[in-house]
Amino acid sequence: MPAERITMRKIKEVLRLKFECRLSNRKIANSTSVARSTVGDYIQRAKAAGLGWPLPEDMDDAQLEKILFDQVPRTIKGQRPPLDFSHIHQELKRKGVTLMLLWHEYKAQTPQGYQYSQFCHLYRQWRNKLDPVMRQDHRAGEKLFVDYSGMTVPITDPSSGNVCEAQIFTACMGASNYTYAEASLTQNLSDWIASHVRAFEFLGGVPELVIPDNLKSGVNKACRYEPDLNPTYLDMANHYDTAVIPARVRAPKDKAKAEVGVQIVERWILARLRNRRFFSIPELNRAIGDLLVELNNKPFQKLPGTRRSVFETMDKPALKPLPMARYQFARWKKARVHIDYHVEVDGHFYSVPYQLMKKELDVRITANTVECFYKGKRVASHASSDRMGRHTTLKEHMPKKHQQYAEWTPERLVRWAGKIGPHTAELIEKVMAVRIHPQQGFRSCLGILRLGKSYGEDRLEAAARRANQIGGRSYKSVESILKNGLDRKPLAEEESSGEPINHANIRGGKYYG
Repeated sequence: MPAERITMRKIKEVLRLKFECRLSNRKIANSTSVARSTVGDYIQRAKAAGLGWPLPEDMDDAQLEKILFDQVPRTIKGQRPPLDFSHIHQELKRKGVTLMLLWHEYKAQTPQGYQYSQFCHLYRQWRNKLDPVMRQDHRAGEKLFVDYSGMTVPITDPSSGNVCEAQIFTACMGASNYTYAEASLTQNLSDWIASHVRAFEFLGGVPELVIPDNLKSGVNKACRYEPDLNPTYLDMANHYDTAVIPARVRAPKDKAKAEVGVQIVERWILARLRNRRFFSIPELNRAIGDLLVELNNKPFQKLPGTRRSVFETMDKPALKPLPMARYQFARWKKARVHIDYHVEVDGHFYSVPYQLMKKELDVRITANTVECFYKGKRVASHASSDRMGRHTTLKEHMPKKHQQYAEWTPERLVRWAGKIGPHTAELIEKVMAVRIHPQQGFRSCLGILRLGKSYGEDRLEAAARRANQIGGRSYKSVESILKNGLDRKPLAEEESSGEPINHANIRGGKYYG
């Protein structure tokens, strides 16, 4: 697959999952929606370039792309001896033996032999001929299965009596079946992410993999082979140093553990709460938490121990530690830089370096910050603001001289307006004059001037004259004048400038002299 067709963010994710999380190429391919052969190619190129993880802090996407794709590594494939699949199969039954260990031993004896991903692929092909039904083997601390229950719990508003249905999030560890559940108002992205954060804190650590069903909140595009993850979901996974591998569409064995976990929560927790009336989400979660303790301490029917005891001895020691700080929910959006070197986020305008005009940026939005990224490198960071239509501008983002960054200048906009008429030119000057920086008015000025294409320049000139009289120094004011036809009505000064009226009942000013 050509490099330009895959974002550098995905290539970085491939390198992180390989060198830091030590996942197989197959799992990396499933997590990143990249073909396994392409994953192998990226990893081979990175090794040839001497790259590991983390990447150098001063390396941006352009440098990484040059390092990876300017080289043309070629390896000569010699004749490889056949693998002894029977020996591999028998060795894997021994405690503590893994495919990775067997591959290292194989490579020590046969340096020109298969790479790890192909070694695993060939063995699994051979094994599936022996056992067509693929078994789901879960290693300690490896997988956390997450999903929402089909059952909901009614929550009654004590003041209005209105009832809403609380959604039940469930999480189940693959090896121990240790279970977590909680209620939330919705299944939207913020609730979905928050439930994951609390699930990790409940476990006291982070698994290698999170296996969700193809829920819309977590997966933008459900696909059997290459599901696309929501950028916020991927951002959370990076924060907790885990990988997300969605269950394949129409592959029930991929999510069997999650479905069993949901079923257990429904039968042992939700069914027991069916006759209780709840008035808030926290009240419901306290009740769920009490029953979770009972469920996880309940002895297995056919195996020794409980979910908690198996979790404490098997899963928990293998979990990754929680990061120092909780994940802060962030939305992502794409935004194009306008000629005033600002991007729009929720109605507010934030500055970026003027050299990025007309470029498309990735914007990360949290409750407190707005961060702008270009080719994976952060180029601007601002405290978030809820002031609609206002600007947040850093001086270092501004050009020293307008001629150094673009043909757009206040003078050019005034000259353009002057071709329409003197009132339009006066209005454009006033729009920029009320801003701290004239460039902050560029967007409004362009909008006003473009109204001439829709309504005609004569009408725009008349509307500008009225706007100057009433102090309407914005695009919306001029648009409202044109939309309501006020530009065609006489101004107040014109209405009062007519000839005096002569009438017997009109005394005139001299009467009061």
